Amino acid sequence: MRALSLSVPAAALLTLLATGSSTLAAQQRPRTAVAAPSVSLDETAARRRALAERLENGVLIAFGGRALVHDFSTFYQLPSFRYLTELNEPDHALVMVVKDKVPQSTLFLTPLDARTAFYYGQRTDSASSMARTGMPARSFAALAGVLDSLAGSGQVFWHIPDVETTDFSRLDTLTRGQETVKALTRAHPALTIRNAMPHVLAVRARKSATELALIRKAVEISAEGHRAAMLTANPQHEYELRAALEYEFTRRGAERPAYGSIVGGGYNGTTLHYMKDSDPVKPGDLVVMDAGAEYRGYAADITRTIPVSGRFTAEQRALYQLVRDAQAAAERNSKPGLSIRAAADSSVAVRVKGLAALGLIESEDAQYDPPWRVDCTASPASCKQANLWTIHGITHGIGLAVHDPLQGDARRDGVFHEGDAFTIEPGIYVSTKALDVLPDTPRNRQFKAKVLAAVKRYENTGVRIEDDYIITDKGLERLSLVPREIDEIEALMARRRAIQP
Repeated sequence: MRALSLSVPAAALLTLLATGSSTLAAQQRPRTAVAAPSVSLDETAARRRALAERLENGVLIAFGGRALVHDFSTFYQLPSFRYLTELNEPDHALVMVVKDKVPQSTLFLTPLDARTAFYYGQRTDSASSMARTGMPARSFAALAGVLDSLAGSGQVFWHIPDVETTDFSRLDTLTRGQETVKALTRAHPALTIRNAMPHVLAVRARKSATELALIRKAVEISAEGHRAAMLTANPQHEYELRAALEYEFTRRGAERPAYGSIVGGGYNGTTLHYMKDSDPVKPGDLVVMDAGAEYRGYAADITRTIPVSGRFTAEQRALYQLVRDAQAAAERNSKPGLSIRAAADSSVAVRVKGLAALGLIESEDAQYDPPWRVDCTASPASCKQANLWTIHGITHGIGLAVHDPLQGDARRDGVFHEGDAFTIEPGIYVSTKALDVLPDTPRNRQFKAKVLAAVKRYENTGVRIEDDYIITDKGLERLSLVPREIDEIEALMARRRAIQP
């Protein structure tokens, strides 16, 4: 029986109790005390040497993240700067002079005055830098003069853009690093400045044993968060499930969510990056929960789709199983030496065939006119009707960023390699609102007329299943061991304890 509407304090109390019951279940799962993996000074030095191998000669400049303009949030380092320094403090820079593939690295550190240090703690300084980072250090105030002197030497400069994620690097042009590059160009018009980020990403793509251990830990924590959400008793709102996820992340040692947690019920589950997490969840709806923890800088990325009532309807089962079958197809094709694109295509093929069988597209090859600019003649695959319901790709790397590089991208051979860490995340999202935004063309009118009845049968149903994997010398290994089969999810959710007002 669904609980009655409650006052805010009472609802908060019941949410706490519900979360407590899920937490108790999670606590009953054994937790073995083991030493936390950490990146050694030798490993960070090896990373810098690997980057120097690619640059060959020149001057590399990299800026870390800036101190926050207020003190109400926690500082987190930019991924590439952390990769090369393991220095999780703001307002520092790295200069690496490379000669014949051999690097000489110096940190430029911004100190805190004594009074401010009482509030924020001591920072690494020139006296402690060697012990903490394995690199000598100078004051940040000396950086401009050093760069000016090096720029006059005629060497090529390499710059790592100081952006949190490469997904949006072109939009982030006012960073301290970008401004420094502009100033150097004005002062030294003949200076050659190149983007080092592709080289850094290429080095980051192959994960070391330590990195894989950190990713495993992030995924383990994230999996327990999803279990806790599945065990949350009679949730009334999306944010209650998010609270269960993120509480478990924190309780198990995560630094923060690896990205904004996506918890969308009903129609919200068909919005790929819905992050308000504020609406009610109703029995009869599915909830898409895309959430992962960050552990010592390394991200996990897991998605589960669950029924609010604890049991899938027949229509929900059909769509869910189709997505799960598509994921299984990609898993079979994700092995060392196999094509990343082919794995994705195998997932697409399963979903396209299933969508045609369910009447959600006219046929496997049927086309439509998308509501965005695309040349259907030059790229007919981009105009297949199935794309309306399967809008995103299924694979990306994970690591220091939730969208991290894969070796196949860096090597440009397009295949999986040992040391890759990545996700497989097919989805299907069905809503009449997707039909409403289509341009009014003869082809689209026919498409809508043929599929409208089926779309209404699956109205506001979003399904995404996402797991985390690594490629080892033995092949593909799934890390995210949290229920994903229909019967597994229903069995776990049957253990929820209903809390009555």
